[in-house]
Amino acid sequence: MVRKEYSAGMVKLSFWFAELRKVIELLNSGKSIDEIKLLSIKENIFSAPTAARATQIFNSVSTRVSCLDESFYKLFSGSDIATQKIIALIAIMNTDSLFFDFMYEVFREKLIIGSEILTDSDIRIFFKNKQLQSEQVAGWQDYTLHRLGTCYKTMLAESGVADRSSGDRKLLKPILDISLENCLKDHGMNLFIHALTGVR
Repeated sequence: MVRKEYSAGMVKLSFWFAELRKVIELLNSGKSIDEIKLLSIKENIFSAPTAARATQIFNSVSTRVSCLDESFYKLFSGSDIATQKIIALIAIMNTDSLFFDFMYEVFREKLIIGSEILTDSDIRIFFKNKQLQSEQVAGWQDYTLHRLGTCYKTMLAESGVADRSSGDRKLLKPILDISLENCLKDHGMNLFIHALTGVR
């Protein structure tokens, strides 16, 4: 993983699972990223309400897809939806250093200590710690941090690693498909396995 500067840009983004799946399907069929970009503009393949939104979706999803080795694309297409959603989550973690840290420092730690419930205070403490470590995060307003926390909770829910049906936000340890685990190991992404499965 290439560490990037911390960013609050995720507040404008969604999980975009269907869109990511479409891009990977098109790449697997032989289309290039540039050709997919043209399709997003000319044919509105993401069913975006505006051209600006279509561009935003393409830019975000193509960045997520491009951060993964091509071997993940074939694996994605041959996997069940649960594994596909985990791959989508991994792609988001791989493009956003702050979200990766959240998964590694909060989600992973919760799994390690056997605490299944993610609370709003867990998220607030994470951001407080980051404000002490990073001048950039220290400069963000409370409103931004609140929106970012809401976005993180949405990412967890849509990827299938958190469930609110009981009222509480229960964390669900994903069972990584062995092919996905091997693919992550092959590309030096062991920390992603640790973050998702609660390994010390």
